[in-house]
Amino acid sequence: MVLESAISEEAIATNLKQFLLVLSVSLGVATLPQVFSWFRQIPYTLLLVIVGLGLAVVDVRLVVLSPVLILSIFLPPLLFEAAWNLKWSDLQRDFVPICLYAVFGVVISIAGVAIGLNQLAGISLTTALLIGASLSATDPVSVTALFRELGVGTRLVTLMEGESLFNDGMAVVAFGFLVALPLGNAELGFQPILLQFFQVVGIGVAIGCLIGFAISYLTQRFDLPMVEQSLTLVSAYSTYLITEDLGGSGVIGVVTTGLILGNFGSRIGMNPRTRIIVSEFWEFLAFFVNSIVFLLIGDQIRFASLGENLQIIAITVAAMIVMRAVALFILSKLSVMMTQSQVSLPEQTILWWGGLRGSVSIALALSVPTVLPGREKIIATVFGVVLFTLLVQGLTIKPLLQKLNLLGDAPLREQYLQLVARSVALERVLQYLQTEKRPGIDPEFIRYQEKLVTGEIAELQTKIDKLHNEYPNLQNFTTEQFRDELLAIEADTYAEFVKSGRLNKELAPMLEDVLGHQRD
Repeated sequence: MVLESAISEEAIATNLKQFLLVLSVSLGVATLPQVFSWFRQIPYTLLLVIVGLGLAVVDVRLVVLSPVLILSIFLPPLLFEAAWNLKWSDLQRDFVPICLYAVFGVVISIAGVAIGLNQLAGISLTTALLIGASLSATDPVSVTALFRELGVGTRLVTLMEGESLFNDGMAVVAFGFLVALPLGNAELGFQPILLQFFQVVGIGVAIGCLIGFAISYLTQRFDLPMVEQSLTLVSAYSTYLITEDLGGSGVIGVVTTGLILGNFGSRIGMNPRTRIIVSEFWEFLAFFVNSIVFLLIGDQIRFASLGENLQIIAITVAAMIVMRAVALFILSKLSVMMTQSQVSLPEQTILWWGGLRGSVSIALALSVPTVLPGREKIIATVFGVVLFTLLVQGLTIKPLLQKLNLLGDAPLREQYLQLVARSVALERVLQYLQTEKRPGIDPEFIRYQEKLVTGEIAELQTKIDKLHNEYPNLQNFTTEQFRDELLAIEADTYAEFVKSGRLNKELAPMLEDVLGHQRD
């Protein structure tokens, strides 16, 4: 017993040292762009992969990646953070194309890659299907981070993040079925496949809704930011684990919980200050987890294995890129026919080239049972393809955005928002000076302060007007910002009524339809 305890303590100490080493390297990489300006041209996550590759070259292995580590520890917080920040109104607008890309896009991708590998590389259909399923999950973290940095339109971010959130679940479901098939644990046929799909997705949505709404109403009862923040963390992991134990899709469950808490629970159960605290916590956690994941992806590369399977990797990359283009073109046309939701050709091009693969693909490949033939070939191929998408597609997405004129005006918008924030703040200071009567304060001093503040406000307004005159397109951004503020005021008002007990449930937004009709 004493020996077992000593071994356990030694294992904990070893794991802790490995974790701190990985974290130290990741945070060291994060400081590189601040020290060397050239590194700012490379997205942070891709820089981590490159550093990881450097460690792999000298055969320094930090931690051994495993499916459990990725799917059960790393994936839930990443899914939750993305879903928490995804606005339901944006998702609802493009829900049909997102679902088409996430569901049918996965099927097309798996079939295309499998047929290509089977016919051109002579790989068995079982192995080819598992490679296709592993690579059907997109992971555009670095791309969407770049979008926000460059000020790319929110619609493109929503399309890419929405597809990634839902197709992760589809990829895991498809992979699980394709693994069970050769082991004799699944039945091939349209009806059994459809039944299993609805069962897995249904359980995920049901558990996600149950936990999401339960925590939303629970947080109405108290105002403790740290407790509410902790509840969101517990909800992410508990949803994933419970759903998986019940035979559902943990990915779909976490996404559902995140969407509910981000769009509903944070409104009715959290005050604005708590929402900010929780959002900043999840932003930190996503940065923290991504830093580790992308560093380890590069660090796990086995160059000898990649060299042995170079031809298969090349065929897989070609088939994957071609089939994604075919899927996006066909499904975008279908989306227009169903909902008139037009995805422009430049947007389709970015969605096509920005469909990177990452941690989920690697986790699926590593989880292939050892009893199945071709496991090492599957792992090597998936690692090779993931590396290609991250380094080649990831590093060329910015020039492609420039070529297609999809780059936003983020610096200009940031400058405008800073001026507006200062103006609003000084207006409130002026209002306070004019209404607050403080005994012992000389009225002449108050008038002098009012004059100074009024002068600053006038100067700020001049700068704002100058920006509007020089950049007429800024008017659309200003109008959209003001519209979002009006919608937020309406939602916060309903939440106040619910929280105070004057309403039993939050009312559906009305102003959005009114403003939408007016805009049309």
